[in-house]
Amino acid sequence: MTVSDLKRSIPEGFDGPTDLPRTPEQRQAWQDANRSWWESHPMRYDFSDEIQADEFSKEFYREIDERFYSDVREFMPWQDLPFDALLNFSSLQDKDVLEIGVGNGSHAQLISSRAGSYTGIDLTDYAVNSTTKRLQQIDTNGGKGSAKVIRMDAESMDFPDRSFDLVWSWGVIHHSANTRKILEEIQRVLRPGGVAITMVYHRSFWSYYIFAGLFGGLAQRTLLKTRSFHRARQKMIDGAIARYYSIREWRALTSDLFSEVEIKIYGSKAELLPLPNGKLKATIKSFIPNSVSRFLTNRCRMGMFLVSTLKKPELRDRF
Repeated sequence: MTVSDLKRSIPEGFDGPTDLPRTPEQRQAWQDANRSWWESHPMRYDFSDEIQADEFSKEFYREIDERFYSDVREFMPWQDLPFDALLNFSSLQDKDVLEIGVGNGSHAQLISSRAGSYTGIDLTDYAVNSTTKRLQQIDTNGGKGSAKVIRMDAESMDFPDRSFDLVWSWGVIHHSANTRKILEEIQRVLRPGGVAITMVYHRSFWSYYIFAGLFGGLAQRTLLKTRSFHRARQKMIDGAIARYYSIREWRALTSDLFSEVEIKIYGSKAELLPLPNGKLKATIKSFIPNSVSRFLTNRCRMGMFLVSTLKKPELRDRF
């Protein structure tokens, strides 16, 4: 997926960075647009270079993972496994885990062989098909339970109450028609004391306004054409819609459903360079030490990834 592939229109009524649908009809229109986008633009991390391996081969998944995890290592280095700074993999062996939004299965492969059971859901047939094929190619017998991937709308999950101990979702629920509805569903399907770890887009001054203003305004001219930071940013990002939250807004959206364990900000090194993807950006990026980029994106909160660990209250906590 290249810059030229990014969307040209924004669903009617999505006029602000955290807007929710105002009618059932609008919600359906947004979700239809959302599903259509991801069916035709699956997340392969091929923003500037196409994947050369045959689709759904082991080499195909390996190349996706190499691109994804090389970016992750820059802002979140790990000891044993990617994302172990957020997720204690050794504690999953007796846990029922739900992943919302499976993409091409990078997280599914990490989690499924280590969890008591793994269930992945996605809005698109492509993601379900791809992740299922990936899991069929690897040994998931390390997990005590089953591993399955289902096409399902996370805003209306077909699971009984209190079905899961952990919900994991990386960069997904801010794209859905109604993010609040997904949070309500997560709260419903979690067991008391269960935890949800989610990443949504962070609306920092740098990643939202400066990046959109410089890159969008100068390189793509979207800011000049739209005269709106919101519309310029939407035309630069993937998905039919993409919400951006401040920490205060995210807390307001989640505080009546969960107790907050932790909120962290992360960000890709590429976010520090308001330039189009290409050799120039890659060259400049290579001269920036990871420690420097982490200081800016994580410590100074310039990054675009708002990661929250949220806990469903224990039953005794309600009285």
